[in-house]
Amino acid sequence: MASPQPLNGATPKPKPITPSEISAEFSHHDPTIARINNGSFGCCPSTIIAAQQNHQLYFLEQPDNFYFNILKPSILKTRQIIKTLINADHVEEISIVDNATTAAAIVLQHTTWSFFSTLFQPGDAAIMLHYAYGAVKKSVQAYITRAGGHVIEVHLPFPLKSNSEIIVEFRKALQMGKANGRKIRLAVIDHITSMPSVIIPVKELVQMCRDEGVGRIFIDAAHAIGNVNIDVKDIGADFYTSNLHKWFFCPPSAAFLYCKMSDELSDLHHPVVSHEYGNGLAMESAWIGTRDYSPQLVVPEAMEFVSRFEGGIEGIMRRNHKKVVEMADMLAEAWGTELGTPPDMCSSMAMVGMPACLGIKSDADALKLRTHLRVCFGVEVPIYYRAPVEGEIDPITGYARISHQVYNTVEDYYRFREAVNKLVKDGVNCTLLPLCEGYAQLLQMLLKSSLPVLCISYCSAVDV
Repeated sequence: MASPQPLNGATPKPKPITPSEISAEFSHHDPTIARINNGSFGCCPSTIIAAQQNHQLYFLEQPDNFYFNILKPSILKTRQIIKTLINADHVEEISIVDNATTAAAIVLQHTTWSFFSTLFQPGDAAIMLHYAYGAVKKSVQAYITRAGGHVIEVHLPFPLKSNSEIIVEFRKALQMGKANGRKIRLAVIDHITSMPSVIIPVKELVQMCRDEGVGRIFIDAAHAIGNVNIDVKDIGADFYTSNLHKWFFCPPSAAFLYCKMSDELSDLHHPVVSHEYGNGLAMESAWIGTRDYSPQLVVPEAMEFVSRFEGGIEGIMRRNHKKVVEMADMLAEAWGTELGTPPDMCSSMAMVGMPACLGIKSDADALKLRTHLRVCFGVEVPIYYRAPVEGEIDPITGYARISHQVYNTVEDYYRFREAVNKLVKDGVNCTLLPLCEGYAQLLQMLLKSSLPVLCISYCSAVDV
């Protein structure tokens, strides 16, 4: 018997996804790990993995048909969806690339050519945040300095109390960059910084750059889509990129690069030169040789997945933000610490201060603690080291960057809380933890065996 149709002819709304269905979608996650680090690699539901595998099979069954008849229309569909999601004017402004680092290479390559063509002068500057993602910082240095340009970093304080602190420091850096008649040719601004994680007031900084005559503005928004609302016309930058595999449920790796329609658009090229060279960046990016394009083709299925949640992707973002702030407050209260930023500067990630008695005194200590939490307690969370300011007494120098995505449960954060409580109770100091792959591998092997485990780092039996 056919299902009754709505009287008005409208398509019936799908039933909201249930907690058990969410668990099933992420049943491939390691159940022994409290995975509160969605920010690094994202996540991909089973239904989207199945869609990706279908695309892979289409290619393997008949590669010529896939190349000539399926690939380009499918990527165009992805571009059209992204255009709508970010409020771009033209689909020609959207290119699909591997990741935000690739997008940065495209923009920086274009900037480098301007130095080589004498459009820019030696000593002209590029400006970026000190918080910028490590790979992008190295990319800026590699491209700009080798072309004869000067790189200026905006040093921001942390913890942060308000956007005004960011705006003040950015204005200072702009004035420094313009000293001695030098021109600032490129600004690289994060929408959401990675470590420490902070929402940056990009619209205000873009306007400041325009007022100060900065030539081009590139927003590195690797964490943005699926995490905060994006309106590229309102933001007003020349270039904007975001990964689709971090917070938008696509498999790695896939990203988009928005390039504001201008005469310069025709001069942008993908770093990998292939058969589509000269046909526009979007076409060049759509084919860079034989490789797996399937992560870039499942955006329609990602849209179907988020539509199963109340409020769609906007509802997911609201709930993730609310929950991560709630969990961050819970952890900070348990440890007697504080958040690194106010809630309105958090996205679906939050920075939580860790007990000072853990003795996090370097980046190496932070990495050792992260490894120890993973291996001995089954908690995956990045740890950020903040150098103390002169005169501080018992400063918080370690912050955990916790994420919240739809698969997380409160038990994940309780496990993290209890792990840190145990470390504090046992008097663990991070400087005494070993830092070596062999240590992690040995403990992993022992933990998988039936043997009792003695944590060699602080001579205390570990509950597993």
